[in-house]
Amino acid sequence: MASDLARSWLTFSAPVAAAQAAGRPVVALESTIIAHGMPYPENVRTAREVEALIRGLGAEPATIAVMDGRIRIGLSDDELELLGRSKEAQKVSRRDLPAVLAGGGLGATTVAGTMICAALAGIEVFVTGGIGGVHRGAPESFDISADLQELAKTSVAVVCAGAKSILDIGLTLEYLETHGVPVLSCEQDNFAAFYTRDSGFRADYRLDDAAAQARFIRTKWDLGLAGGVVLSTPVPESAAMPREEIDALTRQALDEAKAQGIAGKAVTPFLLARIKALTGGRSLATNIALVRHNAEVGARLALALAAGSRR
Repeated sequence: MASDLARSWLTFSAPVAAAQAAGRPVVALESTIIAHGMPYPENVRTAREVEALIRGLGAEPATIAVMDGRIRIGLSDDELELLGRSKEAQKVSRRDLPAVLAGGGLGATTVAGTMICAALAGIEVFVTGGIGGVHRGAPESFDISADLQELAKTSVAVVCAGAKSILDIGLTLEYLETHGVPVLSCEQDNFAAFYTRDSGFRADYRLDDAAAQARFIRTKWDLGLAGGVVLSTPVPESAAMPREEIDALTRQALDEAKAQGIAGKAVTPFLLARIKALTGGRSLATNIALVRHNAEVGARLALALAAGSRR
């Protein structure tokens, strides 16, 4: 009954509804990356390119957002444009979802928010840029992203370029281990670090093949082990940035955020924008490249999960 009540808040786009009715795989996409992660018009152009890439591989994209008191599973071109241009879109995580829905506002879903909505919609695979995690200085600030708790409880596979390099990646992985969230990596042994390919920390398991990834994930859920799976894949080498450079720029941006009193969920958008400025836009090109690559990996995983379910 609870799930039926929750699903009553969902509105599916016609392409997503048709794909689900036909048994074709659907890949969820977050909307915070559009509203808060990239500037206009690059945000909308990237969103459209990523959707087209997923369709080209045989799956259906479902960008998720909150609009007019509804959870929208799949957006039209005009709705992507609205989200990309708006200065009013609120970041929607687990805590914020009831408020934005009840108030009828415009909301861009975070990793945690998108996982919740994808699970309600019956979507198993979600592609994002990088997951949130334990922030630097968290032992004093207790600043830990809600994404990690959502991964511990919501059964959606999250394909990402690791965790954003502005975070404490070692503590992020420790937190995921404590909560029983498996961290898979493909294309390399180590966990990725968003702008850079290698965080310096090993993932739990390396699985390069989509069918093997799907078997792992399906086995976990078949055993009744609720919760998500992180699948990390590195940014393409041609677009990656040197770790030493990003680390230095991150420290500078963090110091600036602290000096300006920026805290909470405003920190990540500030840091991404500041690093873009400090790199003369190179970090934005890297961000776009990694999102496109993640979409390819996520679409293949969704196809493999669907093929396994049909056998």
